Amino acid sequence: MKGGWVYIMTNGAHGTLYIGVTSDLPGRVTQHREGRGSQFCAKHGLVRLVHAERHEDIRDAIARERAMKKWKRQWKLRLIRQNNPDWRDLYDELNA
Repeated sequence: MKGGWVYIMTNGAHGTLYIGVTSDLPGRVTQHREGRGSQFCAKHGLVRLVHAERHEDIRDAIARERAMKKWKRQWKLRLIRQNNPDWRDLYDELNA
C-alpha cells in the first residue's frame, strides 16, 4: 500500500488551521498555495505548511487525519509548536 502524509496548513502563526491527507505532499501543498487545493484554504488564504507527518500506509494517514480533525484547537497548536516552534513554512524543505 502506498504511503501518505497528514499535514496542517495555516495563514499565519496561530491563525486558521486546515488538516489534510495526501499521498503527494509537495503537489498538494502547491495546489493549496495556488488556490486550487480546497475552497476552505483558498477562502482563508491558507498557504503556509506548518506541520507534516509521513505514514508508511495511506490508511494510517487517513486514520490520523480523522483523529486530528476531532482534536481541540489547543492540541493542534501544541503539536505545531512542539515540532515547528517558529511556525516557519515547511514548503521549501519538501524538495530540499
